[in-house]
Amino acid sequence: MILLAIDTSGKDGSIALARVAEEDSARRANGVEIEILEQIPLQGGTFSAQLVPQISGLLVKHGLGKSDLGAFAVASGPGSFTGLRVGLAAIKALAEVLGKPIAAVSRLEAIARAGKIRGRVLAALDAGRNEVYVGEYEVSQSLRMVHEKLMSQEEFLREARAAKVVSPDLTVAGTARRAGLDVVEVARPGSDAIARIGWEKISRGETISPEDLDANYIRRSDAEIFAKS
Repeated sequence: MILLAIDTSGKDGSIALARVAEEDSARRANGVEIEILEQIPLQGGTFSAQLVPQISGLLVKHGLGKSDLGAFAVASGPGSFTGLRVGLAAIKALAEVLGKPIAAVSRLEAIARAGKIRGRVLAALDAGRNEVYVGEYEVSQSLRMVHEKLMSQEEFLREARAAKVVSPDLTVAGTARRAGLDVVEVARPGSDAIARIGWEKISRGETISPEDLDANYIRRSDAEIFAKS
């Protein structure tokens, strides 16, 4: 089966095409049930113009058509309000037309997994305005989310004293390290990581319908804030 994964949550994004082994128990046991066929970058600021042509070109390059797509994975946030809307809209449209499952993947979960450490983990992303997107997870053989929320930098530093911090942002990692915290810096996860986590969720039946798929902004938009002020 072919899985398409999209990440348009950041300043730049990417699309990944993957082949997954649905029935091969031996491959599952060896942990190689998903193969990333290709990942291509998307330039920030032009996601809406790039996304459909790039998906089409990627499928053609690998001798595939839309009907070959069997599942979808998408980064659901937190991140760019505009970017998330573009990526989610594309996945909604494709999944609805093809009648295929969707897995929504938190960027914070992808960051926590990238740290490859166990125990109490805080995945952190710079949210601007002296704030941090924080996902708290308990990591053992599996990963359990405790919460995901927006914190002030001061709140984050207090919360992180009893945890290990994982972040791809130099500003967040540097601030945490200067505060004497245990920090693991990781590369920013792309759509290949979204594909792998998404397939795990799909395998467990953790899917979402196109009509229920929504962004996990965590922070309200300026429009919402000012409308209520």
